[in-house]
Amino acid sequence: MALGLALWSASPALAQKTTVKAKNDKVKTKTTSATGATVAKSKVTVAPAAAPAPASQPTPAVASAPQVVLDVAPAPVAMTPPAPAAAPVAEAPAGWLLDLSAAQAQAKATNRPLLAVFSGSDWCKPCIMYEQEVFSKPEFMAYAKDKLVLAHFDFPRLKKNQPSAAQLKLNEAAANQLNHEGDYPLAVVVSPEGKVLAKTGYIAGGPAAFEAYLKKVVPTL
Repeated sequence: MALGLALWSASPALAQKTTVKAKNDKVKTKTTSATGATVAKSKVTVAPAAAPAPASQPTPAVASAPQVVLDVAPAPVAMTPPAPAAAPVAEAPAGWLLDLSAAQAQAKATNRPLLAVFSGSDWCKPCIMYEQEVFSKPEFMAYAKDKLVLAHFDFPRLKKNQPSAAQLKLNEAAANQLNHEGDYPLAVVVSPEGKVLAKTGYIAGGPAAFEAYLKKVVPTL
């Protein structure tokens, strides 16, 4: 028991005093006994504490530029309207006039009878036959060349065959003067002085039959 007490009393003496010195990154420890004797020394190098990482700065949000959508309607393209189709221009058959006043003036100046023909070229079958069998024949034209003044007035019904407004006016003026009844076909024989000598419809038999008719009306032919 005496030995145990001796050991217990000696233990605290060994660790009676411990001196700790720190300089920069080195730490020195020194333990002395109660009597002042150095029991132990030690040196510890302390690693410097790592500098705290700088706090990450939040990336400022960059506001994207707003997209502007322009709802602009395309500019209208000026369209030039197509020009209206010109009305067919009536053409006088070779050797025929289309103006009654001009034909009457020529008949008077040449002292020849006037033959005025009224036709419906796209709807009147006898008119078409008259044209094909008599008035367009070279034999008739050769006969009439030095004996008659010829005038022709056509009244088609189809839109595509309509004469110009000016010609239609001339046709109507001629019909008002020589064809009040509105007969088609109609051939009117007029003296050089403007007197109506005869009127007739379709005559079968071609140029010869029509020439025979004319000689009955105007014996001098």
